[in-house]
Amino acid sequence: MASKRVLVIHGPNLNMLGKREPEIYGTTGLNDINKDILSLGKKLGLTVESFQSNHEGAIIDKIQEAFQKCDGLIINPAAYTHTSIAIKDALLILKIPVIEVHLSNIYKREPSRHKSVVAEIATATLGGFGHYGYYMALEAMARMLK
Repeated sequence: MASKRVLVIHGPNLNMLGKREPEIYGTTGLNDINKDILSLGKKLGLTVESFQSNHEGAIIDKIQEAFQKCDGLIINPAAYTHTSIAIKDALLILKIPVIEVHLSNIYKREPSRHKSVVAEIATATLGGFGHYGYYMALEAMARMLK
């Protein structure tokens, strides 16, 4: 049986994890998170691909590529969480589980971060667990895909 394919998308500024506001986002860098995601994916019997972009259009292109190629999607839209109807619309074409992840608890932050347009259509949302949220989402995804 072929392993299930899961795409993990990291949005803008997440390439600066470990350097940017460590009191909010932690000290673990994106490369380390991606290594751990790939390793955990193998243990869970998943084929995991990760992708990061600071550009909305590139994220949309990657979501569209996932159509009919992936079995699940984990996304941290970062700042686009609150503003990108275009990313939300791209996610709507997918007929697979979508888990939204945030390193911080967006509801504990400034009011402009309280609204998520992605949460309106996501299968599930995780926030406030730091980089562990990605691992929790991947484990949940593995269960959803069984």
